[in-house]
Amino acid sequence: MNIIDELTWRDAINQQTDAEGLRDYVENNKISLYCGVDPTGDSMHIGHLIPFMMLKRFQMFGHHPYILIGGATGSIGDPSGRTSERQLQTMEQVQHNVTKLTHQMEKLFFSKDNEQDLTLVNNYDWTSNLTLLDFLRDYGKNFNVNTMLAKDIVASRLETGISFTEFTYQILQSMDFLHLHQNHNVSLQVGGADQWGNITAGLELIRKQVGPEAKAFGLTIPLMLKADGTKFGKTAGGAVWLDPEKTSPYEFYQFWLNQDDRDVVKYLKFFTFLTKEEIESLAVKVETEPHRREAQKTLAKEMTLFVHGEEALNDALTITDALFSGDVKQLSARQIEEGFKNMPTASIGKEDMNIIDWLIATKIEPSKRQAREDVTNGAISINGEKVRDVEFIISKENSFEEKFIIVRKGKKKYTLIKLV
Repeated sequence: MNIIDELTWRDAINQQTDAEGLRDYVENNKISLYCGVDPTGDSMHIGHLIPFMMLKRFQMFGHHPYILIGGATGSIGDPSGRTSERQLQTMEQVQHNVTKLTHQMEKLFFSKDNEQDLTLVNNYDWTSNLTLLDFLRDYGKNFNVNTMLAKDIVASRLETGISFTEFTYQILQSMDFLHLHQNHNVSLQVGGADQWGNITAGLELIRKQVGPEAKAFGLTIPLMLKADGTKFGKTAGGAVWLDPEKTSPYEFYQFWLNQDDRDVVKYLKFFTFLTKEEIESLAVKVETEPHRREAQKTLAKEMTLFVHGEEALNDALTITDALFSGDVKQLSARQIEEGFKNMPTASIGKEDMNIIDWLIATKIEPSKRQAREDVTNGAISINGEKVRDVEFIISKENSFEEKFIIVRKGKKKYTLIKLV
């Protein structure tokens, strides 16, 4: 199968600058292509992953991806998709972010078998020594201001205002494409739908500098929206990060597990490397056995494995099973901290205490009468085991590594008690 056919059935293509030309070119050549990310933060979120999954697919078809970390463009600010000016970061912060994103990319895309099938570059390397006069004479002269103003990324900002700094962003990104084309034979840039104006500006610069015969193409991917029309990748708690310190592997797994039936097949196509037959089989199960959530479980496993690895996936599955069954004794203190990160918490000392007084002290129960009633009726579980004895004594021996005690009231109301 041609890689373009692969992307087409996965509904992963939005716009192409020369669809037939690119199809023929990748059919007969092993090409180099690139996608970039600016280090505006010290971690990517799952929205950033979308275009890079396309690079991974090209890589799997034998093509050579270049991943560009924008040490230069990240210090300027991309106006795409924004209604206001970005706050400039210090160069020290930019460099810190470059280092963090580089490590994330290496983890995700370098193959253990062959680390030469991917190249990481930083546009700061070929931009930082450029003088202002060189920039204006060698590059600025190739850009018509009227054309730049007509680009959606600029036109959408004219009413609210755009600085000269962000206005020149499309020139800098065009310089990237030209540099990679001339020095690394990169012939395709992949980006999100909002990058179309920047990509076409780069192609125009290549044709002016190299000539109209230059083999250079642009491809964008669709804007990812959920079935309810809201933007993909956002939750009530904010972005879903790839950094496990920002979004734990358990939270990451749960995000994918909780996807709507209307969206899950689309995400399986876009984010996983399952075959067409495997995805079509799961699509049937969404229609015929939605209660089993096989598609969501598969999506969650595939994505957690890809981003965080097998050990983290096993942790996420263990925590999920424990919380579903109520059998939390199998969890470690680290797994408890991860799984109960967003659940109600309370703190109490390590001294021994009668369960009734303990439930009052931790504010799990509003009164001794209610506490006695719930304990007697078997509504209170400590670390997964029901306690029916009102004389039961809670001690640090009941805890996980003298750090946590898990209380469940009723079927689903968990509270994490931290021993201090």
